[in-house]
Amino acid sequence: MGKDFGYPAWSTDGEQIVTEYEGDYSDMLMDIRLFRMKSGSVKTFKKPEEETAVLLLQGKISLTWDGKIQQVSRKDVWTEGLWCLHVCKDVEITVTAESDDVEILIQSTHNNRTFPSKLFGPEDAPWVERCHGKYGDTAKRKVSTIFDYESAPYSNMVIGEIMNDPGNWCGYLPHTHPQPEVYYFKFERPEGFGASFVGEDVYYIKDGSFSAIPGGKTHPQSAAPGYRMYIVWMIRHFDDNPWTVGTYDERFTWLDEV
Repeated sequence: MGKDFGYPAWSTDGEQIVTEYEGDYSDMLMDIRLFRMKSGSVKTFKKPEEETAVLLLQGKISLTWDGKIQQVSRKDVWTEGLWCLHVCKDVEITVTAESDDVEILIQSTHNNRTFPSKLFGPEDAPWVERCHGKYGDTAKRKVSTIFDYESAPYSNMVIGEIMNDPGNWCGYLPHTHPQPEVYYFKFERPEGFGASFVGEDVYYIKDGSFSAIPGGKTHPQSAAPGYRMYIVWMIRHFDDNPWTVGTYDERFTWLDEV
């Protein structure tokens, strides 16, 4: 039985491990970790059995892959759109930090398929407003889907971003799906906090924490008033059952009829 929530520490060399294939969060079926990098530092990723997504959260980097090189930058997740490089197994990615404040998230999972690499930019994954005017306007947020089964059926992963308004809910109405999902949380201010509901359990969200949601459990969350919350959401498809949409908890669907 895995755990549903975690508060990973940063290592002295700037690595934060969220989930791995073994251990407490093995049922997530993904390797997810973050890196902080200083200008001039270099990291190389090449995984013979795994597809990989590199999501830039902050800073300026040069990405090298498939004989290509591109410099991309993001002031922070609050003010600028995303850059995310997605590659299949055996493709080498080199990340070179061009500023002292670089932070990247790496999501990987096993996948034997080969497919063309793609660098997603802000225009590929624009923010879409959800639930405006619904539920007393208490679940309004912006969602960006970088890739999912509809746009990348060759992938075993889904990745996207959520910008949660202060005091509001997301993942609402409470919903569920059989595939595992991980939410990684950041706050615009370091003392920001919120609440994550996984089934009937409640966890304290703080900056740099994560929710590891097993299949079959509802998973709404909320942010405290005054604190904008950012989430990277990541789903692992099942080989015979890819994620496409969640199922609302019928106890709460009356809210859509009010």
